[in-house]
Amino acid sequence: MKNSKLNISKSATLIALFLFSSNIYAGALDKIVSRNEKASSNKRSLSSLNETPLGSHSFGIGLGQTFLTGDFGENGEDSITVDLYYKYKASYSFDLMINAHYSSHDLAEKQSELLGLNAGIKAKLYNFDSFNPYVLGGLGFYLPTVTRFIDSNLKTSESKLSFGTHIGIGGELELNEKFSVGVLAHYHNPFDVKQGNDPEVEGSYYKILFTTLYSF
Repeated sequence: MKNSKLNISKSATLIALFLFSSNIYAGALDKIVSRNEKASSNKRSLSSLNETPLGSHSFGIGLGQTFLTGDFGENGEDSITVDLYYKYKASYSFDLMINAHYSSHDLAEKQSELLGLNAGIKAKLYNFDSFNPYVLGGLGFYLPTVTRFIDSNLKTSESKLSFGTHIGIGGELELNEKFSVGVLAHYHNPFDVKQGNDPEVEGSYYKILFTTLYSF
């Protein structure tokens, strides 16, 4: 009888200790979860301070090197150029990007002139704080001309509007709600331009650029 009472007492003591320790553990866990949620909330708040709001408009420039291929490369040299960019932030993952550029490339007596206006969709691959790697692609209008030798005669091609494609890959760092900087590799491929009895104008070009955009 005494042993039975002793066992019951021990069991009650163990149950009480288990409940007490469970309450302590639960209270500590609640504090940890609450602390983590508060830290995450603060981090999101700090991150949102540097994030450009939806529906914002951005204008900027890209400065870098243009590399020529095809007829453009045969009749002009690679050189430093400036591009203009417009961005509309449609969502947290996708932006509308419009690009305009003009450049003239000389090579002795020959020359390549490149004029383009294109639009595309910029898709962010993921967000790492304020840094966003992205891909870019779309369609556009191009007006390329080349001054080249045909049958030993220097001749400028006819200026004809051409459709074309463009793709890019880059990374953007949002410094605050207004300014962002980044790098961009942007490839342009105008469709071949027919020249009557002369050879078609065929070529493409790509740009490695530093970009800066201002949002409002």
